[in-house]
Amino acid sequence: MPEGDTIHRAASALRTALAGTPLRRFDAPRLIGPCPEPGRVVERVESHGKHLEIEWDDGLVLHTHMRMSGTWHLYRTGDTWRRSYNEMRATIEVDDWVAVCFNAPTVETYRQPDRRRHPGMGRLGPDLCKGDTDLGEVVNLLLSYPDADEALAEVMLDQRVMCGVGNVYRCEVLWATELSPFARVGDLSEHDAIRLANTAATMLRANLHRSARVTAPGTRNGHAVYGRNGQRCGRCGETVSSQQVGRHRRTLYWCPGCQVHLDPVREQSLDDTPMDPHPAAAKFLAELPWRREVS
Repeated sequence: MPEGDTIHRAASALRTALAGTPLRRFDAPRLIGPCPEPGRVVERVESHGKHLEIEWDDGLVLHTHMRMSGTWHLYRTGDTWRRSYNEMRATIEVDDWVAVCFNAPTVETYRQPDRRRHPGMGRLGPDLCKGDTDLGEVVNLLLSYPDADEALAEVMLDQRVMCGVGNVYRCEVLWATELSPFARVGDLSEHDAIRLANTAATMLRANLHRSARVTAPGTRNGHAVYGRNGQRCGRCGETVSSQQVGRHRRTLYWCPGCQVHLDPVREQSLDDTPMDPHPAAAKFLAELPWRREVS
């Protein structure tokens, strides 16, 4: 599953191999838009969140959006591809290298300087992978989000607010800041927004040059909550939960024991009577190894 750091590394590798080199061959069986012409020189390779763009010297831009499945590979000429030809969505061949895009849902071209008018792109927020990004802008976008009732977990995936954060990072950043994923974005204080932006940027940039993504050093799989549903939280010992949420039904992982800051449920009146859990659920939770009483 690609995220901002993965795509940033891919852009760096493609930039090194392709920039300044004449195009020998281009192929994209599902391309929307014109094809770049042989002999044209790659001038720019940039990533922005899950978007990766390659621009030639005539102003033609190849835009690929990785979403959940897309990836770019770089091969020496003549090397065997690690994925099948049927998964190929675009190939860019120069003298010594072949760059191959696999399984990207969006592969299209357009010409500069119409980037902001390009359908589907819209206004993108600051890219947290870049060291010169103004995190104050991210803070302002969080605090001025137009729908104050939107859940924070959903806002973090809004590319108009910040780029580079995918499902893994939203889960891990929310855990690191102890924020409830269900908090209303309108309830964030300036301090909360600053911590969120700084934590997300730090976590992404720490992984720019790693092959394996680590968001919680010292844990078995490098993650504090992502992919660890039903396991014990390393901070409070509570059981990590998971749930499909939002418009795209992405699986959210969080700890209900320590991610309680701005949790709307916990902020209900103390006079409310809590509902008893289902007997089967209560039995399951009671029998977890770390919840059994020591005899």
